[in-house]
Order: sequence, then structure tokens, then C-alpha cells
Amino acid sequence: MELIKRNIKMLAIATIFICIQTKAQNYKSMQDSFASSYKYEAVYDYTKAIKSIKAVYTESSYESNLRMGWLSYLNGNYTESAEYYVKAIKIMPYAIEPKLGYTYPLYSLGNWELLKKQYDDIIVIDPQNSTANYKLGYIYYLKQDYATAYKYVEKVINLYPFDYDSLLLFAYINLKLGKVNEARLLFNKALLNQPGDKTALEGLNSIK
Repeated sequence: MELIKRNIKMLAIATIFICIQTKAQNYKSMQDSFASSYKYEAVYDYTKAIKSIKAVYTESSYESNLRMGWLSYLNGNYTESAEYYVKAIKIMPYAIEPKLGYTYPLYSLGNWELLKKQYDDIIVIDPQNSTANYKLGYIYYLKQDYATAYKYVEKVINLYPFDYDSLLLFAYINLKLGKVNEARLLFNKALLNQPGDKTALEGLNSIK
């Protein structure tokens, strides 16, 4: 009986060791494939980069779906890219990076409602996220809902007071809201960041 127990124990240890070895081998294979994909991406050969990841791709892998989403986007396969990002989001629903990645193919596909939803979802997870707040502000600016746009871009300005894109957008939002003095100040600050910038100068000259 003791011999049987010892053999069972040894078999269990051997099984665990084999599993560990297999996982290590799998990660090595993935690392090699990811490295290959970065090499091809650097020379704009996205087809071969995609092929590198497909060699080790599994639907349950967050990293593989994220990488395939990005490479498919670069290769102009926007629908496929979106599908991979959706898979990554389902695997890691509270992760921000796949939601941000998802916005790229959505923008290219012109799916504005889903695009806005991704930024809204990010704000729920991370209310101070500068990218989501800026993008939502810009979306509402295009919709001519300047009061809502103001709310979002103001957050970004408070976080990054010298960010050029945010200063410029906030200047135009203030201008649309009739806050001329604030707009003038913001245009001038934008010109400190980008001296001689045409868009900032046009905005500033429009209120002189």
C-alpha cells in the first residue's frame, strides 16, 4: 500500500513538473513569435507580423488578441481588428488598453456610437483618463454641445495645463460659449507651446 501511495505521489509530482515545463515552453514559443512580429512591424510588413502571432494564437489569450487587434488595424483589416479587440475586452473587462485599442478600428469604420461607448466605459473605470476625456470633449464639440464638451476637456486641462491639443480645443470651446477672455488666454498659452501655430493664430485673430 505504501508503495502504491509513493508511486501515486511521484506521478502527481511528475505531472505538475510536466505542466510547468509545457507552460514554460509555450511562453518561450509566444515570446519568439511576439519578437518576430515586432521585427516585421518595424519594417511595415504587417502580413508577416500577423502570421507570426497566428502561429501561437489562442482565443483565450488576452495578449494574443490585443496584438492581433493592433496588427490587423495597421494592415487595414478594420473589421477583424475590432473583433480581436472585443475578444480582449471580454477576457479583461476592466482593462483600459483594449478599449483604447478598439477605438482605432471603430474610428476607421465610422462607428461613432460604439466609439463613444468605449470612451464612456473608460471614464466609468478611470474618471480622470485624459485620452477618454479629451476624445469625448472633441466628440461633443463636433456635435456642437459645447457645455458638455467643456466639462470633459476642463478635466484634461486641470491634469495637463500645458498640453497643446487640449489648450487649443478648450480655447475653441470657450470661444463658442462666448467666453472670449478665457479663449484669448488659452490661444496665447497654446502659442507658447507651439509658437506660430496656424490654427491657434486663426482662433486668436478671430477675436481681435
